Amino acid sequence: MARIAILDYGMGNLRSVRHAVERVGGSPSVVDKPDEAARADAAIVPGVGAFGACMRGLVRTGLDAAVREMAADGRPVLGVCLGMQVLFSSSEEDEDPGLGLIPGAVRRLDAAPGVKVPHMGWNEVRWTADHPLTRGIPSGTRFYFVHSYAPDVTEGVTVGATTHGREFGSAVASGSLFATQFHPERSGDAGLALYEAFVKEVA
Repeated sequence: MARIAILDYGMGNLRSVRHAVERVGGSPSVVDKPDEAARADAAIVPGVGAFGACMRGLVRTGLDAAVREMAADGRPVLGVCLGMQVLFSSSEEDEDPGLGLIPGAVRRLDAAPGVKVPHMGWNEVRWTADHPLTRGIPSGTRFYFVHSYAPDVTEGVTVGATTHGREFGSAVASGSLFATQFHPERSGDAGLALYEAFVKEVA
């Protein structure tokens, strides 16, 4: 069975991600050392918190290099929420640079009358490009979000878009990387379907 590493750098909702992957037939291991991640067939980068703290945690543990190595090797990497944001070059939230595996910056969402930031709760994701992990999930499906920052919609990178104050990229892909601003592990059957597709891709 394919080895899926869930990266533990001190800021992830590890238990819920692991449980979701196990529910759809995956065999995940929570790892906090780069050599353990290097032996995996795929990785999940979860994340809850602030961009700068996330990057410092990845660098401190050496897992930043592991993510770059896996992406360079073409092994599947799934980023979730903050784990998606750090794949980009930078964020308005902090001066720390991101991993730079996806070009572009993450920007703060726009507050407006009736639009609160942080963006918390269920919202629709409109698929803007075909991707193996989203096939079978209808466009307009609602997923669960908790965030204040998000990347812009960018042709060639954005796979799914959502509107909250402004339109933003809620799912992105580049090479073997796929990432979501929403939390699949908190999004019911649709989120489990996405994890199942990831497990099948890795198998």
